Order: sequence, then C-alpha cells, then structure tokens
Amino acid sequence: MPATPDLGTRTPQLASPDLLRSVFRRHAAGVAVITASGGAGPVGFTATSLSSVSAQPPMLSFGISTGASSWPAISGADHVGVHILGEHQEQLAATFARSGADRFGAPTAWREGPEGVPVLDDVLAWLVCRVVARVPAGDHRIVVAEVVLGDPAGSGRPLLYHQGRFNGLRD
Repeated sequence: MPATPDLGTRTPQLASPDLLRSVFRRHAAGVAVITASGGAGPVGFTATSLSSVSAQPPMLSFGISTGASSWPAISGADHVGVHILGEHQEQLAATFARSGADRFGAPTAWREGPEGVPVLDDVLAWLVCRVVARVPAGDHRIVVAEVVLGDPAGSGRPLLYHQGRFNGLRD
C-alpha cells in the first residue's frame, strides 16, 4: 500500500470548477487562435488547450465551450485554422479572447486561406486542419483535427498564458 503523502498544514480541496481553474492557473500554456469560416463571416477564439495528438497521421486537438460565440461555426466546420501566437501578439490574443470583440476588424491582419479558412498574418506558425471528431466533454467539446497543410516558418518567441495573464518566455 502506498504511503500517504505529507500535506503539512494544507487541506486538499474537493473537485470543483474553482479548484480546476486554480490548478491550471499554475500551468503555463502556449497560446493559439483557432479560426473557421462561419455563415455570417469568419469566427475565431483564443485557445490554450491545443495539444498534439498523433504524428501519423498528423493530428491535434483543442477544447471549446459549447457556450462560446464561435461554437456554432466550429460545430459545423469541415476545416479550421490553428495559429501559434508570438509574444508580440498579446493584443491579438486578448482580442480573440474578448466576448463581443470585432475579432477580424482592424488591426487584425488576415486573409482567406486554403479551404476558405481565415489565416492570421505574422504568427509563429499556422495550420489548416480537417475536423475529424467533436468529442463531448462536460460543457466543452474536444475537437480532433487532421493537419492538411501549414507554415511553421514565422519568427519570434511564443506567447504563453500563466496565472491569468499573457506572458513571454524569460531568459
């Protein structure tokens, strides 16, 4: 039987949304923007849940709340864009995270890319992916997508999200 860990004077908390948020504030994550074509125009949102799933075939996943304004478009999209943001793009990340923002208006620079997916300019890297599954997970869906093509050649350092703020890497 494993030994009981010494927790000192700390008392563990029961599972709750607040516990999960508190723990993940301590987890530094890369920042991505997910885009898709929508019926009324392009949609997009900031995601820190991006994950590599498989190298063969090349696949990734990300989570999206079913209450998100982008969910209706993402729920029916055949393809999505995945953009890895650089530390110089804190404002872009904030714009795509803000409810009610004009995410594709100035100063956001973008173009229509392959499969009609909105592709953001000046990012560290971008991919266009074919959606292969939307897996229910509580009040979210985990979207699994297969990479179709992309460009990994942007320059700069990655933008991170930690302790509720966007940050760059420290030297």
